Amino acid sequence: MLQSRYDLVFLGGGCATLSLLTRLIESGACRNKRFLIIDQSDKKSNDRTWCFWEKGKGYFEKLVHHEWEKLDFKQSGFSGNLDMGGYRYKMIRGIDFYTYCLQVLHASGQVDFLQDEITDWHVEKTDSDSEITAARDQKLIFSGRKTGNASVKTDLIFNSIPPDLEKKQPSTVNLLQHFKGVIIESDQFNFDPNRATLMDFRVRQDAGTTFIYVLPLSEKSALVEYTLFTASLLTPEQYNQGIADYITTYLGVSDYKIVEEEFGIIPMTTQRFPWYANGAFNIGTAGGQTKGSSGYTFQFIQKRSAQLAALLQNSSDWSQLISTLLKVSGDAERFHFYDRVLLHVLASNFCPGDQVFATLFEKNPAHRVFQFLDNETNLLKEFKIISSLPTWPFLKAAIKSWH
Repeated sequence: MLQSRYDLVFLGGGCATLSLLTRLIESGACRNKRFLIIDQSDKKSNDRTWCFWEKGKGYFEKLVHHEWEKLDFKQSGFSGNLDMGGYRYKMIRGIDFYTYCLQVLHASGQVDFLQDEITDWHVEKTDSDSEITAARDQKLIFSGRKTGNASVKTDLIFNSIPPDLEKKQPSTVNLLQHFKGVIIESDQFNFDPNRATLMDFRVRQDAGTTFIYVLPLSEKSALVEYTLFTASLLTPEQYNQGIADYITTYLGVSDYKIVEEEFGIIPMTTQRFPWYANGAFNIGTAGGQTKGSSGYTFQFIQKRSAQLAALLQNSSDWSQLISTLLKVSGDAERFHFYDRVLLHVLASNFCPGDQVFATLFEKNPAHRVFQFLDNETNLLKEFKIISSLPTWPFLKAAIKSWH
């Protein structure tokens, strides 16, 4: 049963919402607040797996299903062990994340859940001040497929429902990172559970940039993921065939069992996502926390969640927070430029993707690449990485990205 008023409403209840709200509840600083999450899913299935590199322990360390301290890179022209420099590659399963966060939220008694697909929403402001300074009387009016028309009053709205990328901004480059993953088991495997393959480009590159992840979970099982950076999807049969061919050809096993499957699509785009629009602050992919050039999302969500949680925990009157939140900044603009350049290289085929990544990891220590892809490098480190890449393809892409 919906209440008439909430302190904070979340449109969408995925990783970004659960990361932020779990931090707020566990902080103990928001005991007098009420929250509403509207999402079409009940988050009871293992619909995704988040993998990321990290130094030390993160906020959700207890949920790490497996981690690897050694990574390999494989391509026809270069293969080698990656210099991790203290990073570990970690995996968190979607179901473990959802289960933990929802237990925290339910136990608090502060969160209401509405399971519905929002078809339309807008914010109605009742104050006459044209300058955005306060939000105590703003009303969220929304339509749901099951709920129909409804409205609630709230101080703040966080939206994690991504925009329709079909409605492109001018000169936007859109690629899709799409993947089919399977957890396989076989007595014929002899994996090292502490060593994973981050990228194996030895597979056919006919469709575009294509590679395989191999993430061993034990000596006899692994997650094998067939991944592409292309403008369009494959048929289900093509994903299955790509995985089967790799297991037979490169893992040398024909007798194995598939125990779990997953499929996902992550936008890789030069499109910019506004931090604040239509009366809501955008988080997750909707707020630009999916890195355009790599598709990695989880750690960017955690950085933004920690930033927002600190602001909310330290404020007693959330209706006065809008002007402060509007000043919250993202990463430096130059990192968005780097993303645009790489996407132009891949989309225009100025240089084959497997050669780009092979050069990147052959000429730079992996820990510097990871830091770069996390938008945490300084200009000197960025110059070293950029100067190691093929000059002419990236120069053409840089010029094109300015238009």
